[in-house]
Amino acid sequence: MNTEQLTTGLRGRDSEAYAYLYDNYSAALYGVIKRILDDDAESEDILQDVFVKIWQKIGSYQPEKGSLYTWMLNIARNSSIDRLRQRTRRQTIQTEQEPVYNANPQTQLNIETIGVRQMLNELNPDLREMIDLHYFSGMTHQEISDHKQMPLGTVKTKLRTAMQRLKNIFISLFF
Repeated sequence: MNTEQLTTGLRGRDSEAYAYLYDNYSAALYGVIKRILDDDAESEDILQDVFVKIWQKIGSYQPEKGSLYTWMLNIARNSSIDRLRQRTRRQTIQTEQEPVYNANPQTQLNIETIGVRQMLNELNPDLREMIDLHYFSGMTHQEISDHKQMPLGTVKTKLRTAMQRLKNIFISLFF
């Protein structure tokens, strides 16, 4: 099933399309979620929420703005970060301590299988680090700004530049 058929099936509420979506994308989405949350039960919970959101919001997906996978990846990533923030707020309230960023570097999303690592290696180290911090470690723009001690606008510009370069690399590799 190609992406257009899958999207049409999902928009038509086809249960076979949804089953195909889950079978073919759940492992990759779970890897992103697990990388951010570092908790099996919580990651499974978020994964289910993500698929519900995909089902409910498929009408808002616009293929001209990006691939279906990227759209779903952003839903998974944003949902995970929201949960991480909720957890951090609860921990802060309970312990009255500074929130601690909780990303386990040993938990690996196997991005090599989808070719992202090869594309990331073509970026300069500064831009590659920005992508890693934002998309794979789940840090917000503000958290990156604080961590790197650079202006927020600079972080946003570097991330936008990195994404544009990745897009161009992707296009040159596959088209």
